[in-house]
Amino acid sequence: MSITLIMLIMAAVFIGAFIRAIFGFGEAVVSMPLLALLSVDLHTSISLVGLAGLTVALFTVVSSWRDVEKPTLVRLVMGALIGIPLGLLLVIQLPASIVTVGLGVFLIVYGSYSFWKISLAKVSQKSKLQAKFWAIPAGIVSGTLGSAYNSHGVPVVVYGTLRRWEPKRFRGTLQAHFLISGIFIVVGQALGGLWTQDLFLLFGLSLPAIIVATLLGMILYKRIPNEKFERYVFLLLVVLGCLLLVNPA
Repeated sequence: MSITLIMLIMAAVFIGAFIRAIFGFGEAVVSMPLLALLSVDLHTSISLVGLAGLTVALFTVVSSWRDVEKPTLVRLVMGALIGIPLGLLLVIQLPASIVTVGLGVFLIVYGSYSFWKISLAKVSQKSKLQAKFWAIPAGIVSGTLGSAYNSHGVPVVVYGTLRRWEPKRFRGTLQAHFLISGIFIVVGQALGGLWTQDLFLLFGLSLPAIIVATLLGMILYKRIPNEKFERYVFLLLVVLGCLLLVNPA
């Protein structure tokens, strides 16, 4: 593996970690296509992005634990524990393109519609999905997509936007969920045979870039006005959906 290739891989991981640190999600949809363009083995990419996301969550949770909606966090994690083994079966049995295309279309439709509602229709800020039960299915889908494709952020993001969480609660609860479920996801990926010989070398070399990206992202996040944060989240969902459709494999 050449030095140039390693630096490009580090750059791909850096970009993903930076976006994750700002918005609380999205690193997999950004980093995975970039790693695919570099011809990195799929299992190595999945495991590398999983470890990078876990590292970002560890740093951000420390500063946002007070903002976590803890009862919801428990239900999300309970659901994720059910979904994680399902995701490991999914990545083995089902072509990735089927899942990523469907997910991409959903993100574009949901993100566009939600952005239109909040920008033009000036929808009220009344919370939806108030029933506590909904956190469990959101966690199940999160765990499934997380262990299979590191896309565990999407279901929780949708759940959080429907609940109308304020930015601090949104980001804090997401990161706490990703930290706890991420530990199980990484362990599941290891037990599922997704770890490769190149993984620890690439993760070790990328770790300084992950730390710098996390710190820069946290600084930028604090500069985003609360009233604009939700709009940026919806726009990011649309962009991520487009990326999935451009590179579904």
